[in-house]
Amino acid sequence: MAWILRLVKTGAEGDGPSTDVMEIGKPDDLADIARLGLSLAEAKLLLAGVQREIVAAQARGHVLRRPDCRCGRGVCRVKDYRNHLIATLFGQLTVRLPRFRCDSCGAIEGGVDWPSHCRSTPELDQLQAHLSALMTYRTAADLLEQMFPVGAGNDKQTMRRRTLRAGAALRDCAAVKPETATPAIAITLDSTFIQSCEDGERHLEVRVGNVETETGGRQVFGAVARSDTDIKVLIGRSLDAVGRTEGTVLTTFTDGCPGLRRILADAGIMELPLLDWFHIAMRLQHLKQIANALSADDPARVAAKAVIVEAVERLHWRLWNGKAKDAQISLDRIRAVMHHFQGEPDSRKSIAPSRRLWTALRALDGYLIGQSDWLVNYAERHRAGSRNGTAITEGTANFLVNRRMNKSQQMRWSRRGADLLLQVRCAVYNGTFGSTYGQKFQRTNSASPPRMIAA
Repeated sequence: MAWILRLVKTGAEGDGPSTDVMEIGKPDDLADIARLGLSLAEAKLLLAGVQREIVAAQARGHVLRRPDCRCGRGVCRVKDYRNHLIATLFGQLTVRLPRFRCDSCGAIEGGVDWPSHCRSTPELDQLQAHLSALMTYRTAADLLEQMFPVGAGNDKQTMRRRTLRAGAALRDCAAVKPETATPAIAITLDSTFIQSCEDGERHLEVRVGNVETETGGRQVFGAVARSDTDIKVLIGRSLDAVGRTEGTVLTTFTDGCPGLRRILADAGIMELPLLDWFHIAMRLQHLKQIANALSADDPARVAAKAVIVEAVERLHWRLWNGKAKDAQISLDRIRAVMHHFQGEPDSRKSIAPSRRLWTALRALDGYLIGQSDWLVNYAERHRAGSRNGTAITEGTANFLVNRRMNKSQQMRWSRRGADLLLQVRCAVYNGTFGSTYGQKFQRTNSASPPRMIAA
């Protein structure tokens, strides 16, 4: 059994010429399941053939259009034809387009509305950037070659250039504001690091953040420090995208870094940023682990260890319930019994737990003193259903930065390359770039309620 795929041109005057694109031969039964329908190779040939015939017909119609000469007196006639190679999602095509000469002044004119330096279609450029934002350039090029009859323009360097070009365009675009205003927005800001290939730098600082609404709307943003992308502009654009107005209540969280607090102030957010609970909890967890590892080889140390473990738990309760001023009481109780662990020897592979506990206590004490102005009653906020920290931003740094630029993919990045790729990744996850492939969040101005989307 065989089929012939035939394209027939139709118009106002009826059917026009037809072209046979491809002949498909298949068995007339289902005895061989491997030959069920079209194979991937046949589908790619079919798409490439249809694309070639449609573009050829469009080129023939384009030839009939005559440009106006700049002198405004003569009539432009065809001078010659030039072949233009165009990479499309369904194959690389050679388009034969005319050049024109003016009878009056002899000036050479190109075709009407044809870009002079076009080498690929916008759809192909966008898909290449979209895939490159989610996987390495080489893997994205291989995937594109396997799934589509592109035929050209899928080299990893080409993918990188087009991705960075898309990132530069996204960096300067304006936010699409939703129709409804948002009464309250929570902003979290944090930073992470990636390996650098810049001279004299081992790592690049990457600042990432979230803006969230009470109804679940969410936008992520990020920029590499000291790049051309202004993180303050990204913060303002993200706030506008979720419906900020003059009456919107803003709540901000940072890890206590003065640089991040200064960024929020420069972005016009005058509300006092709160110290997020995540970083406090991580330090307390470290303290608990060390306290549980203390030796208990005599009755005095057993009693001292119990006091320390209980004091650490009490310290956790005080900080959680907004009683940070009393934190020094718990720290003093721990110090009062630490003398029982004097002389505890170090092992060959690790430092003695008592020495580690002293170091952790000093670090926590200095951290609480330096961040005392930004501590709040976290239990009260939790009972009210309000956010308490940047734990969600820690997750954002993981899927937005680390998953593509760190961890299993140990690459070294230029400042510009990492920053522009990050702009594309943010747009993909926010649902403002290309298809929904890889999208994590509904667009905040979508008609449907915001929700998580499986990546």
